[in-house]
Amino acid sequence: MQIHTDSQGYIRVDNQILKTIKLLLIVSIFFSISFAAISSRLFSVIRFESIIHEFDPWFNFRATKYLVSHSFYEFLNWFDDKTWYPLGRVTGGTLYPGLMVTSAVIHDILKRLGLPVDIRNICVLLAPAFSSVTALAMYLLTLEITKSSSKFVNKRAKSCAALVSAIFMGITPGYISRSVAGSYDNEAIAITLLMVTFYLWIKAINLGSVFYGALTAIFYFYMVSAWGGYVFITNIIPLHVFVLLLMGRFDYKLYTSYCTWYVLGTIMSMQIPFVGFLPIRSNDHMSSFGIFGLLQLVLLFSYLRNTLSPTRFQRLMVVFAGFITVVGISCLVLATKLGLIAPWTGRFYSLWDTSYAKIHIPIIASVSEHQPTPWSSFFMDLNFLIWLFPVGVYFCFQELSNEAVFVIIYSVLASYFAGVMIRLMLTLAPIVSVCGGIAIGKIFDVYLDFREIIHDWAVSTGNITEEEDNSTDETKTSPSGDSSYIFSLIAKLFVASTFALYLWYYVQHCTWVTSNAYSSPSVVLASRDGHGNPILIDDYREAYYWLRMNTPEDSKVMAWWDYGYQIGGMADRTTFVDNNTWNNTHIAAVGKAMSVDESKSEVIMRRLGVDYVLVIFGGVLGYSGDDVNKFLWMVRISEGIWPEDVNEKSYFTPSGEYKVDDNATDAMKNSLLYKMCYHRFGDIYGGMDAVDRVRQQRLSSGYAKGIRLDVLEEVFTSENWIVRIYKLKDPDNLGRDLVKLGHENAKPVNRKAKRTTSRKKPTQDIRI
Repeated sequence: MQIHTDSQGYIRVDNQILKTIKLLLIVSIFFSISFAAISSRLFSVIRFESIIHEFDPWFNFRATKYLVSHSFYEFLNWFDDKTWYPLGRVTGGTLYPGLMVTSAVIHDILKRLGLPVDIRNICVLLAPAFSSVTALAMYLLTLEITKSSSKFVNKRAKSCAALVSAIFMGITPGYISRSVAGSYDNEAIAITLLMVTFYLWIKAINLGSVFYGALTAIFYFYMVSAWGGYVFITNIIPLHVFVLLLMGRFDYKLYTSYCTWYVLGTIMSMQIPFVGFLPIRSNDHMSSFGIFGLLQLVLLFSYLRNTLSPTRFQRLMVVFAGFITVVGISCLVLATKLGLIAPWTGRFYSLWDTSYAKIHIPIIASVSEHQPTPWSSFFMDLNFLIWLFPVGVYFCFQELSNEAVFVIIYSVLASYFAGVMIRLMLTLAPIVSVCGGIAIGKIFDVYLDFREIIHDWAVSTGNITEEEDNSTDETKTSPSGDSSYIFSLIAKLFVASTFALYLWYYVQHCTWVTSNAYSSPSVVLASRDGHGNPILIDDYREAYYWLRMNTPEDSKVMAWWDYGYQIGGMADRTTFVDNNTWNNTHIAAVGKAMSVDESKSEVIMRRLGVDYVLVIFGGVLGYSGDDVNKFLWMVRISEGIWPEDVNEKSYFTPSGEYKVDDNATDAMKNSLLYKMCYHRFGDIYGGMDAVDRVRQQRLSSGYAKGIRLDVLEEVFTSENWIVRIYKLKDPDNLGRDLVKLGHENAKPVNRKAKRTTSRKKPTQDIRI
């Protein structure tokens, strides 16, 4: 029988049944984790609707729709003439197609199964769906890392660590921030691929398997096709191998795994048009190539060490090592100078010097995601994992296995990069989850083990005699009294309950942060009225819908690059710059048109072929993410190209203040963007002083009413004044300057002048 009672009255269960129950429990736990991971990312859909968020996802959505309606070959050769007018963009060759291909494949599979799901819903729900896969990959990665660990005394503790890390990864705000429903960005699938690639890499070096090395290369190729962050894998795996070589751990498992991954991964990654020959011509990839060559030399030295005498081998080693080092560095420098290898990019330098981008490449520094990470963000996105993280790293230092070395390297690099760029908090969250799971697993391994307490209780109560006691000396507790097990039980329950309470609070924190901070789409803003009732601010979609329905299809809209993808995705109108930011000069031209006075701006706009101009203004509602707050970046970027026309200092008062009220500088008052934002601003307040609720500055009623535009005419202002759209006036029929004409029309006319004007006869007969 599989379940029976023995002679002593104990229930005995067959081992196969126990394994089945264990498997069912693990599967049910994974379903629970997947449910938590997916459901916690659906707040935005429940509160708002199924909509694409932010800025970049709108381009990805537009590109996915193009792929679904065209062939893959047409997609790769897609030239988009509705962006970066009049230059256009070779879209198919300047993007990572992995995200779009994934959505298109899912759409095609569902369609073949008779489930015609709209492509928009697939794009909206793709990130939550992949988050459950990420949790599974995290479980496998942590299990593989702790597989050979001697710090965990049993498999139960290893499984606990792996499951806890999967739970952490599923709900941590550091990952949710980029994977909520509607966040259709490259990171939606990239973090999943990152974890799977690392799991397969650890598996490959543990087994020395060509099969797992090839699988690592395949998922690395998938990662390359999905996100530019693949460079992180390209450098961390070679660094892991290099550290293992320094530790004297070279073996054929390491050689087989790395060579298989590098050769196959490099060849496959070069098939992505946007990547091309970068794996063999970019400094970002030279570390992987260098370690590949170093492994060949180490293999050669290993052979020579077995064939030569120790003295001759040492001499040869010193000479050969010096020669290879000098030749390698010389070739790298020479190839870089000759242009055979691309030099380090500005983004690379900005990772090591946080002030580099602001000085040399302001377009990079202008992105909020590229700013250094404040300390509050670490506690916001990681909560109590931030102090479990070093505990897990400490356990890895005690072990120092090949897997533990990888965790340490990943921890150091991710901690540094997350500190210098807030966007890279995303790469820190996975390793923090791993280390947190290891720490919790070790703690629960000790404080949830009650076998010794039960044994002591059985002995003290006489249920087990000394003759029947089969426990070893190591498992026996010291004879400190009959009630010693009670104090041990209380201590263990106290520690275990404390951490259970911490975990409960962590779940509450993750839910609150996800619900309130990361589930609001940028195109729909949530607020509350004076009575505390929730209201939705839908100015963005209102404005884009107006553009789509009230302007010709070939209209060209000038706006700052932040809104280029949204205008193209929702309004379907031609834009001059967008979030791709590949042409700094073109962006600077738009920035200059916004920064200079109307006369100079008109020349730029007519040269570009502008029809409409769109600006974001939050002074009425108190929306701080408007163009006035971004204006200095427009000035800095344009100043980098035209320093003789634009000077940042001229927009600050003599005391160094950034003013938009009556005390603003002439350069600020005369700039096109300032006039577009504050045009008719005084009309809202009915003769009272106008107040900018973002800058908390007051504009006098007379000054606010005197702000006018001469070359643009207002055609649309959204309900809450967040989005304002202007149309460029046609040139004057008589060739007169629009600005001078506007000044003349604005001059006050007295009564005598009016009478003179009315009596004056024309100089010629207008009937001729």
